[in-house]
Parts: sequence; C-alpha cells; structure tokens
Amino acid sequence: MALHLIIDGYNLIRCSQLFRQAEQQDLQLGRDMLVDALAAYKRLKGHRITVIFDGCDPIGHSASRQQIKGIGVIFSRSGESADAVIQRMAARERNRAVVVSSDRVVSDYSAAQGAAVIESPAFEHHLEMVRIMEQKGVPDESESRSWKPTTKKVGPRRRLPRRQRRNRRQLKKL
Repeated sequence: MALHLIIDGYNLIRCSQLFRQAEQQDLQLGRDMLVDALAAYKRLKGHRITVIFDGCDPIGHSASRQQIKGIGVIFSRSGESADAVIQRMAARERNRAVVVSSDRVVSDYSAAQGAAVIESPAFEHHLEMVRIMEQKGVPDESESRSWKPTTKKVGPRRRLPRRQRRNRRQLKKL
C-alpha cells in the first residue's frame, strides 16, 4: 500500500530553521526550497507527496493545483484555509495518508480519520537525512537487515493498540 504524504507547507517552513530563513528573504524562495527538498525525498522513497499552502488566486475563486518536480502543490482557494484542505484530504485518504503538521487541530482530526500523523520538526529530520544520503550515498541495506542478537523481551504485555501499531508501521516507511 503506497503512502500519500500530505504536508502543511507553511507549518513545515516555519518550524524549520533553514526554510524559515529562506522564507524571510523571499516567500517564493522558501516554498521553492521546500519543494526541492521534497523532490529529493520522493526520488529516494517514492511516496506520493502533496504540499498544501494557504493562498488565493486574486483572479478566480478556485484552488490552484500544480505539479512541480513530481510534487503536488495546492494553494487553497479564497476564503479557505490550508488546514481545511488537509483535513478533507486526510478524510478521503484515511489510512493511506501520513499528515505532516504541528498544528494540533489538523493532527487530531487527521488521526481521528485514520491517517498517521508526524510533526513538522520530526519530518524535517527525515528530509535532512535524505539530503545527507544524497551527498554520501545510500548505505548497503544487507547490513541493516541482518539479524542482531538481543535480550529484549517481546510479548503481548508490551503490545500497542492496533491503531498505534498501524501508525508506527506507516511512519517507519518514511
């Protein structure tokens, strides 16, 4: 089952030191840097990614949708917040979606709809790891998948509820 990352664009930009500095220089520069980082992430992981920004088209009242470097970019329509668009998408995608937002209202609603939720600073860490992997190369997977002896006990007492286990599985795919 393919994941669909639904990203609260300005929330991620403003939670990130790097993106925030670029946005303070020029709003478009901050958005472009975010889309570039997401495109690199998509090249490595292959997940479907949509980033939603607050905004309106001064000419019309419809939402603006674009594909930039393989990333879906949506600007909310006039009078509608990006949060409402994200909530609608999370309700439609349900358990296929991973919502990236530190906004508590968006996170709680998305989780209630069955989507996995990750906060913006935690996802920024994933973007940073992808940037490092592009510079240094991807490590050999055979080393990380080998069996390692452990004394950690695993049993039903430590088992999380089903919804939390499903969310954990989805977040491990990031």
